[in-house]
Amino acid sequence: MMPIAKPFLGEEEARAASEAILSGWVTQGPRVKEFEDRFASYVGADCACAVSSCTTALHLALYALGIKAGDEVITVSHSYIATANSVRYCGAIPVFVDIDPDTYNMDPLLLEAAITPKTKAILCVHQVGMPCDMPALLEIARKHDLKVVEDAACCAGSEIMIDGQWEKIGRPHGDIACFSFHPRKVITTGDGGMLTTNNIELDATFRLLRQHAMSVPDTVRHSAREVIFEEYPVLGFNYRMTDIQGGIGIEQLKRLDSLIEERRKLAALYTELLQDLPVVTPLEPEWCRSNWQSYQIMCPGVAQKPLMQGMQDVGIATRRGIMCAHREKAYAGSEICRVPAAGLPVSEQTQDHGLILPLFPGMSEADVHQVVQELAKLLV
Repeated sequence: MMPIAKPFLGEEEARAASEAILSGWVTQGPRVKEFEDRFASYVGADCACAVSSCTTALHLALYALGIKAGDEVITVSHSYIATANSVRYCGAIPVFVDIDPDTYNMDPLLLEAAITPKTKAILCVHQVGMPCDMPALLEIARKHDLKVVEDAACCAGSEIMIDGQWEKIGRPHGDIACFSFHPRKVITTGDGGMLTTNNIELDATFRLLRQHAMSVPDTVRHSAREVIFEEYPVLGFNYRMTDIQGGIGIEQLKRLDSLIEERRKLAALYTELLQDLPVVTPLEPEWCRSNWQSYQIMCPGVAQKPLMQGMQDVGIATRRGIMCAHREKAYAGSEICRVPAAGLPVSEQTQDHGLILPLFPGMSEADVHQVVQELAKLLV
């Protein structure tokens, strides 16, 4: 079976994990700190804080910004359910807006109509590695004095043009950006996440809250010459990354640029080979550079599940278009979320007719040809 995705891990990552294990310091420690420093430098952020997942990163981001019960956060339903869940963890209401059919990201033209006196933040999603139109979103956010959190789960290494300069997603362009290191992402630590910000006070809050709000980090306490009793001034969480993961992350980050280069070549080949088929290939606007975390096409007028089954029958894994949270039972009811009166037609169509094709490091050009050939047979 040709997988939809596959992490690229080698001897370097295995050695880094082994060194962490043999060091005796396996929970959050010096390797996590080094990974944070390297990641911040890579994306151009002042601060980076590692956590256990992107879901915990999103929760911490909103929590640190003061999002609470009764508040509203504008976001998209068209995302993995963790995006909406992070809003609910704060007791707030996710207010869904539809997506741009070209980029599958939040449509800035629909944003302002969703703002109410209860709106406190915008949680945009850089979907499948394709950056949002951040200048347009930020202009509206500043006009209405709203905080901006970027769900950059899929977007490590992607770039956006800001004031004529290419900048990495994660710089950040809003208040906070949150990343995932799940195995389906471009780089992985098994699982894990990262928050980046240029606000040192927010970063300090992340670091406090991720470790049960312990007043003195255990790295400091264990290295002190005098006995220190820690305190717990506020409610915190156990959202730490381990040093085993941190060591792996350091090695993965060294590979990131080469992994993206390979993905871009594979994506370009897909786009070339798919031109004569009745599908819609993804659009990369001239103002952004995707890392091509996933390659999603649209197959209008085609029954999605039989098409996917046909591909699976010949040994090729696919995935349906990105899910819509508002369609899940957990989000049934107006008290849980808010959907516009016009509905979310583009989001739903993208879920129902989208098809994600295999794309991963080590995939050959022959593999891409095979995927397109088998797809063509089924679309006839």
